[in-house]
Amino acid sequence: MSTALINPGRIGRAVLGAGDYWKGFHELLFYSFRRLGALGKPPVRLVFLKQIYFTGVEALGAVTVIAALSGIVITTQVTSLVGQDIALTAKIMLWTIVRELGPLLSAIVIIARSSSATASELASMKIRGEIDHLRFMGISPGDYLVVPRIAGITLSVVAVTFYFQMTAIVMGYAFAAVMGFMPFIKSLSGVITTLSLAEVLVSLLKAFIFGLVISITSCYYGLRASGTVTAIPRAATGAVMRNLLTIFLLDGIISYVFFV
Repeated sequence: MSTALINPGRIGRAVLGAGDYWKGFHELLFYSFRRLGALGKPPVRLVFLKQIYFTGVEALGAVTVIAALSGIVITTQVTSLVGQDIALTAKIMLWTIVRELGPLLSAIVIIARSSSATASELASMKIRGEIDHLRFMGISPGDYLVVPRIAGITLSVVAVTFYFQMTAIVMGYAFAAVMGFMPFIKSLSGVITTLSLAEVLVSLLKAFIFGLVISITSCYYGLRASGTVTAIPRAATGAVMRNLLTIFLLDGIISYVFFV
């Protein structure tokens, strides 16, 4: 039992895999920043806009439902505890939605939709030789495939996070007003008064970091796929699981640094 749990070979493979991941992650990160100018080329810009549409616009339906339900549940629970204390309710709503749930749940939705799709798409292109064909035609696969996806997913995560936060707060207070818990306009005014610029900036910074992690990790797992078509679902699963573990870790670190 103890031998199965403490397996030197398994630990070694995990350490080597983590090292390869972080090396590839930093290579893609620095490459994408150096080559952002490629977005000025019409074909690359078209891929960038399609990525924004898929990752951001098409996710708004699911994000709206999740945000509305989250806002309603949180508002209901808070008002049941503190009553009609508008100032305290606003503080708890901001701490819960703006600081934590907004960036985290938005990132989870995009991981579920876009991370697996991006990793699968790139893995499929690599296995079928399409990436090699781009090189033969003199087209940089990094500029055409990686840069617009990293930029598009990152910007989409930031925009979706902001939309999630606004929707959750508005829908939560709208439900509270309908149920007679507290007045709608006065409650929103309390949120605006309580909300600080620092909290908004930290929240958007968190979303930006999540977006970079999600996009780069998805591209990394897609580009490293090799072998048969069975590598495609493995790339998608690896990207999703790595992204989930990483964003939860980063969420805790960022919250501790800025809010503790």
